[in-house]
Formats: sequence, structure tokens, C-alpha cells
Amino acid sequence: MTEMRLQKFLAHAGIASRRAAEDIIKQGRVTLNGKTITDMGVSVSNTDIVTVDGKLIANEEEKTYIMLNKPVGYVSSAKDQFGRPTVIDLVRDIDQRLYPVGRLDYDTAGLILLTNDGDFTYQLTHPKHEIDKVYEALISGIPTNEEIERFEVGLRIEDYTTSPAKIIIKKTNGDNALVHITIHEGKNRQVRKMCGAIGHNVLSLKRISIGPIALNDLAEGKWRRLSNAELNEIF
Repeated sequence: MTEMRLQKFLAHAGIASRRAAEDIIKQGRVTLNGKTITDMGVSVSNTDIVTVDGKLIANEEEKTYIMLNKPVGYVSSAKDQFGRPTVIDLVRDIDQRLYPVGRLDYDTAGLILLTNDGDFTYQLTHPKHEIDKVYEALISGIPTNEEIERFEVGLRIEDYTTSPAKIIIKKTNGDNALVHITIHEGKNRQVRKMCGAIGHNVLSLKRISIGPIALNDLAEGKWRRLSNAELNEIF
């Protein structure tokens, strides 16, 4: 391992996100070679001994970043209490223990990311980063200009009001419309609820991009590792 900042080392070891690791260091819970560290500028190497709350921390040297085109009928978790198939079941020949980045509903298809890097997850899921997520939806009916304006300004759904979003009609097919919807929130079944709030039921739904990472032509049920160029867009 080359030298890296202590907070990055803790994130790579799966202790916490990099931001949360900084808080752990500030709290005086980390030692380096027996000395308590509270300085963010300290670096560590593979010869150093790091502990958190007295527990020795081993660095996971290999971080894995995967994109998967999830089919409908798979749960976005590592395990499911009801025995349903999970997204992890679709990823083979990976030694690391992976976790989904965020979630994708059971009845929604498309792009989901898997990793063992807590810092990567933090970058993509913390609300302050406002990462755009784009969905392709087939909806019943064709939205009017007034409905589109309501959608884009924000909708009252249950106990919250959605942030401004985008909805673009890509094409119509009889009484239905294919739309692209962009949001940066990730509340439970949010896209379906937003479409329902303007009177259009979702007939099918697929996520096609998360930030700079796009599904493109990746076949349903297949996965691939993220490229260095894609990772550089995030970090």
C-alpha cells in the first residue's frame, strides 16, 4: 500500500465514509503506532499499526466498483429475509463482499452500483451532493404542460414536498408516453408517486444513469466493472 491519508485509510478499510472517519479521528478514537491521532493531515503506510476504539484495522487493499443492469424481480440488498433473489446473486466471480449503493425498487429495472467502498457510497448517496438520477418511464396518458410544470416545481407527496425535477416526453405511443425523469432525491418509490400525483400511472420504469455513470448498452442482468474514467468523474 502506498501512503494515504488516515481518513482515507479508514474509509478503504470499511470503517466509515471518509467524512465520518474524520469525525472518528477528531474524537480521539484512532491510534497510529500506539499514539492517539486527531490531526487530519497524518498519512499511513502498510508498515503502520492503526486501531479504532482499540481494535486493529486492516486495510482492504482492493476496492471493487461494479455497475449492474438489474432486472425486475430482484431486491436491492445483500440478503433478503423473504428469500427473494437479490442483486448480489447476479454478480459472480467477485471475492469481495459487495453492497448496493442506494436502492432500486423490486419492480424497477436498470442501473444499480455495487461496491465495498464506503467513501464511494457516501459520494453518491449523501443528499448534499445532489447526484442526478435519470429514469426512463412508460406512463399512462400524456402529460400536459401544466402537469409538467407542477412536476418540475415540486409535488406534495404524503409528508414531504419533492425537490425540483425534470420530466421530458421522448415519444408517445397511442395513449401512453415514454418520458425521461431526472431527480436527485431517493425516497421510497418516489418516481412512481410523483407520476401518480399528476395523474399518470407508471407502467414500466428503468433507471438509466446515476450522475456521470450511464447504463448505455449493458444487457439486462449483466454487470461490468467501472472504468477508471468513470471513477475519476466521481472522486
